[in-house]
Amino acid sequence: MTEAMIWGAIALYLLIAVGIAVLSRQGAANSMSGYFLGNRQMNGFVSALSYSATTYSAFMMVGLAGLTYAGGVGALGFEIIYFAGVSLVAIFGPRFWAVGKKFGFVTPSEMLGHRYNSKPVAMAVAIASCIFLIPYSAVQLAGVGYLLEGMTDGAITFTTGVVMATVIAVFFSYIAGIRSVMWTDSLQALMMIVASTLVAFLVIQGLGGFSGLFGTLEAEHPAALTVPGPGLFSLVTFLGLSIPWFFFSLSNPQVSQRLFMPASLPAMRQMLIGFLVFGFIYTLVSVLWGFSALAAFPDLARADLATPTLLASDFVPPVLGVIVMIGIMAAAVSTIDSIMLTLASMLSRDVFANAKPNVSEKRQLLMGKIVVPVIALLALGFAELQLDLIAVLSVAASSGLVAMVPAIIGAFYWKQGTAAGALASVLGTSVFVLVMYATGNSLLGLPAGIWGIVVATVLFVGVSLLTTPHTASAEAFLSAISEVLERKKGALANAPLSKEATV
Repeated sequence: MTEAMIWGAIALYLLIAVGIAVLSRQGAANSMSGYFLGNRQMNGFVSALSYSATTYSAFMMVGLAGLTYAGGVGALGFEIIYFAGVSLVAIFGPRFWAVGKKFGFVTPSEMLGHRYNSKPVAMAVAIASCIFLIPYSAVQLAGVGYLLEGMTDGAITFTTGVVMATVIAVFFSYIAGIRSVMWTDSLQALMMIVASTLVAFLVIQGLGGFSGLFGTLEAEHPAALTVPGPGLFSLVTFLGLSIPWFFFSLSNPQVSQRLFMPASLPAMRQMLIGFLVFGFIYTLVSVLWGFSALAAFPDLARADLATPTLLASDFVPPVLGVIVMIGIMAAAVSTIDSIMLTLASMLSRDVFANAKPNVSEKRQLLMGKIVVPVIALLALGFAELQLDLIAVLSVAASSGLVAMVPAIIGAFYWKQGTAAGALASVLGTSVFVLVMYATGNSLLGLPAGIWGIVVATVLFVGVSLLTTPHTASAEAFLSAISEVLERKKGALANAPLSKEATV
């Protein structure tokens, strides 16, 4: 695999992806909803592929494979916990969609600000999301850097990979907003799943098939096949990683914002089913990659080099290795540009517009576009720190984002939840998690991943019980959900073969 082959593949990918992004434009996106939500008209198939590409980023093929290499079978259990957490979308997805349709919400933070009748809540959620998601974006950039550096034995430097991924992400974001991102995501998701699955089977065959792979692991690395594994995982470590991951679909705004986008409830259902199929396959493939790297290259300097080393090895034909590399790079880019668009929409809609009342939609959109490259540069700077273990850094971001979970659950299921409770939960938990990571990430022997959801829940419930809820706001919010969902169910029951029912 030559450097010229890698650059040629990147150029071909960009040519195709840019063509798809340009074709995705349907007139100028002059509104916040048009630019950041695709006018809420995304069909189920595109939504499923885009949701998958956004969620399964460099974390999977680089991070989860590296976590499997370092921690053995515990990595599979960790990812299955996340997979179980996707069931939250089945519960909350229709409710997000219903209030989005009714009130025209663009961001999850705007939704919470409306539900609790509090601009400070919307602003706090937006700012806290930036604090924790910019490092998560940096994780994606670092994944591209490690990938290209590892596959070319340093000919393409880490910094070159990071800068290139940043430029591509910003470019895709600007072409047509979320619409171009979702259509390029669809291309990227198909590349990811097809190429990585094919290469996984080729590598396993090169190691003597499944019996040869697991025979080698059993003989040379038996701890990797047993719980708790070769030393990375303990019960406390496992829970600290898994608990924040379980709430990922609610706590991460770049994911929950996608619940506003489907054209209909059937489209959302199709999105969820498609994502579950994709995710199950991709999880198994990523774990098998980690095990294969452990069997073939047991002495790597860094666990996150497992995938790049495999792709550059004789087990993988160069052409297929390059295709998988492009798929992983594309997955990272899809996550970065989704995060940039989400944070830009939150900063313009929930910080800028609330700080300067009566700001027009046009000025909000302009501010959002200005913020995109600023977020990208901050993520690039963080990525250059080259902090260890991509998977652990990803969960560190989610440990902070769980601060939003009690307020989200309370918005839909607890009328007594108050703005003061939501604000205390978001701000208090964010500060708590940051202090924990700054002081060694241990309190009474437990990490922030365990403490985060506990502290957030105690603050939200405790402060809400001590303060007065805005009853009228809660009633209007919950009534809107019932109204929209009942109306849609009735329409589908009366016209089961309508266009909406078959999206």
